[in-house]
Amino acid sequence: MRKTLFIAPLALALATTPALADPPPWAPAHGAREKHVYDGYGRYVEPRPITRNSYIWRGRDGRYYCRRDNGTTGLVIGAGVGALAGHDLAGPGDKTLGTILGAVIGGALGRAIDRGDLKCR
Repeated sequence: MRKTLFIAPLALALATTPALADPPPWAPAHGAREKHVYDGYGRYVEPRPITRNSYIWRGRDGRYYCRRDNGTTGLVIGAGVGALAGHDLAGPGDKTLGTILGAVIGGALGRAIDRGDLKCR
C-alpha cells in the first residue's frame, strides 16, 4: 500500500514532464516552431519555392522584383477599339486623323489597364 501511494504521484509527475519541456513563446524558435514564418504583423506567411513561373524574385542587388504583364494584349485591343471609335467620332470628310488619334489614345489606355492588375504584394 505504501509503495502504491509513493509510485502513483511519481508516475504522474514523470508523465507530465515532457509536456513542460516545450520552450516558452518568447524563447528562440527551434524545431517545429522554426519552420513557420510570420510577417511583421504576426500573420502566417506560406513559404513557397522560387520557380521559373514565380511572380516575385530577389535580384542580384538584394531588392525584390515582381513579374508583370507587359501590356501588349491591352495595347492591341485598345488600339483597335480606339481606331474604330475615332473613325466613328471624326467629323465629315477625311477620317484618317480621327482613326490615328483614336488608335494612339486607345492603345495607351489599353496598355495602362492591362498593366494595372498587379498580382504581387
